[in-house]
Amino acid sequence: MNMKIDRSIFKSYDVRGIYPDELNETAAFAIGRAFIKFTGAKNVVVGFDARLSSPALFKALCAGLLVEGVQITSIGKTPTEGLYFAVGNYDFEGGIMITASHNPKEYNGFKMMKREGKAIIWIRGKDLLPSVILEDTYKDGNGEVNMFDIWPDFLKLMLSFSGEVKSFKIVVDASNGVIGNVINLLKEDLPCEIIPLNFEPNGNFPSHGPNPLAEGALNQIAEKVKSANADFGFMFDGDADRIFLVDENGQLIKGDTTLLLLAKRFLEENPGMGIAYNAICSKAVPEFVKKWNGIPIRTQVGFVNVRDGLIKNNGIMGGEPSCHYCFKDFFYMDSGVIAFLTLLQVISKDGRPVSEILEELSPYFKSAELNFEVENKEAVLEKIKEKYAVGAQDFLDGVTVTYQDWWFNVRPSNTEPLLRLTIEANTQELLEEKKEELTRFITE
Repeated sequence: MNMKIDRSIFKSYDVRGIYPDELNETAAFAIGRAFIKFTGAKNVVVGFDARLSSPALFKALCAGLLVEGVQITSIGKTPTEGLYFAVGNYDFEGGIMITASHNPKEYNGFKMMKREGKAIIWIRGKDLLPSVILEDTYKDGNGEVNMFDIWPDFLKLMLSFSGEVKSFKIVVDASNGVIGNVINLLKEDLPCEIIPLNFEPNGNFPSHGPNPLAEGALNQIAEKVKSANADFGFMFDGDADRIFLVDENGQLIKGDTTLLLLAKRFLEENPGMGIAYNAICSKAVPEFVKKWNGIPIRTQVGFVNVRDGLIKNNGIMGGEPSCHYCFKDFFYMDSGVIAFLTLLQVISKDGRPVSEILEELSPYFKSAELNFEVENKEAVLEKIKEKYAVGAQDFLDGVTVTYQDWWFNVRPSNTEPLLRLTIEANTQELLEEKKEELTRFITE
């Protein structure tokens, strides 16, 4: 098997593409070899999600690793945080998770990391590319793949984040991904009645796609929460590194509002520490973090950037509107399970219905991210800077312009000819007015 490898799969954060047209066994084999050349790791742990192409890519990746003469340990089918735990908790020098997270079922990919001392270093796809032989010949290496059961140790760590929880009735939608088994293991230690949806791993994602934010994906859990008279619900994406909170009315809670629920709990236990959030989070995030005697840490968009901000600024946890939440005490990595257990405690302690708790943490009106196809992104950004020069501008990620009663951010996509727009205002009317104004300005 000797064929060219599609360079476009090497992204800003990871490796990702459509199987088998863009990402295939040849690419997986070459990535295995390149990972060892780049990291120098001698023993590597590998996990994979429920996608139909994951077993074939696992076999090819391991072949590439074996050609380079390394020891391989498989933890099998796992949420992404299981792989993070294996790298952080044991003596593996590197780890690779086979997943395309929330992408449609045709996709797959690799999240890669190496261990340096106690730190987990994220390997970005674009950084690995120079080590890849773009015309590689597939061959079998010598050696075998050892299996390892992380779950007893993993559960012990997760339950250390647990506390007093009321006997709620909750709906959990595993999205036919890989979290169902973990929730089944955890529920033995929880007083809650858990109503399971889509717990069976299935790479065809028969009920809805692996992205909870896709149109229609929320319908099933929303209906179940209401029909079962449940207290609230949780929804995970395909590899369970993102968790979405659904209130008692079946409404999806915005990710940056959920971040505040988590931040409050962690600041109560760790006063004066930092909470990382990205440039398109609601301005309510830094306002409440300061009110609770925490230090707001503002970063560029993207989990890797939030994580970097957390590490560099003495942060205790951080998150994004995309519902990634990362924690200092989990190797600075993201964990849907820690967020799940923490939210159960926070809601238990408060005692009010989820919709009431969240209402006071959502004083502003924010749009979903709007995408515009633009040929010359930089030229449009310059026009925006000129037109909105009266506002306070910063350029941490694209351009953010802040006025007294509204703000907006426009940032270019790393991979597509798109500009992404986020707007927040003090009133719904002002939000709609500014959304129309900026849409017209960007597209004219």
